[in-house]
Amino acid sequence: MNYDENQYLQLISNILVNGEEIEGRNGKTRMIFGSQMRFSLENNCIPFLTTKQLAWKTCLKELLWFISGSTNNKTLKQQNVHIWDANGSKEFLESRNLKYAEDDLGPVYGHQWRHYNAKYNDCFTDYTGQGVDQLNNVIEMLKDKNQRQSRRIILNAWNPCQIDEMALPPCHVLMQFNVNKNDELSCILYQRSGDIGLGVPFNIASYSFLTHLLAHHCDLKAKEFIHFIGNTHIYNNHIEPLKIQLNRTPYPFPTLTITNKHKNINDYTFDDFTINNYSYHDKIPMKMSA
Repeated sequence: MNYDENQYLQLISNILVNGEEIEGRNGKTRMIFGSQMRFSLENNCIPFLTTKQLAWKTCLKELLWFISGSTNNKTLKQQNVHIWDANGSKEFLESRNLKYAEDDLGPVYGHQWRHYNAKYNDCFTDYTGQGVDQLNNVIEMLKDKNQRQSRRIILNAWNPCQIDEMALPPCHVLMQFNVNKNDELSCILYQRSGDIGLGVPFNIASYSFLTHLLAHHCDLKAKEFIHFIGNTHIYNNHIEPLKIQLNRTPYPFPTLTITNKHKNINDYTFDDFTINNYSYHDKIPMKMSA
């Protein structure tokens, strides 16, 4: 039995039965406040949901885009990744009172990960040496045997100084990393808002990818991804599709192989990652709410 995926299915059931009806910014939802799931990453396991097909290639391309520090949605479009298109449209940007060119998302995840609080001009500016490179700081601490068990290995995407400059304030806002005495790396993610049908499966996969990558890069072993979500919600138009998913039996999770090791975190590419033995049920179409 795939206990880890059953946590996700049980969370769907809990929200459907006990969730509160809320009229939100972008549609009606059923929600609970405060949830937790834990996913083992041992033995190269990577938790891609199997009760529906996960677009893991899209997920990985987005993660590498975050790592690069980019905030230009055109970079994703060129890779046939369209998950930010609605939030990068001129109409949506104007609704946020932002004067950027279309597909300039403002100082979102990549900017905060690599150039925290650097003054944002546009997505074409070279921010080298500006702001705080939080991701590099995490890597330096994980590599240092005298620091890797620190309780301060944190990366924060929530920047109140620049929230109003972002196309979309970050949903997955804070990571903390922990290394145990066996040099095993775990990651906790706190997510302020979680779309259970579409967003959360991506978030689980993305931060598990990141934990595996950091473990590989820093000579550690990946152990666990722990996911805390604040506003945990299901959009009303996702309820019937998720009921279909609840009737499916999970398969074992696939495994991940990272085939190369680079000196610089920026040098990893999509081709460095291989997914093994991913079995899944059919896709379940759901519409994203921007």
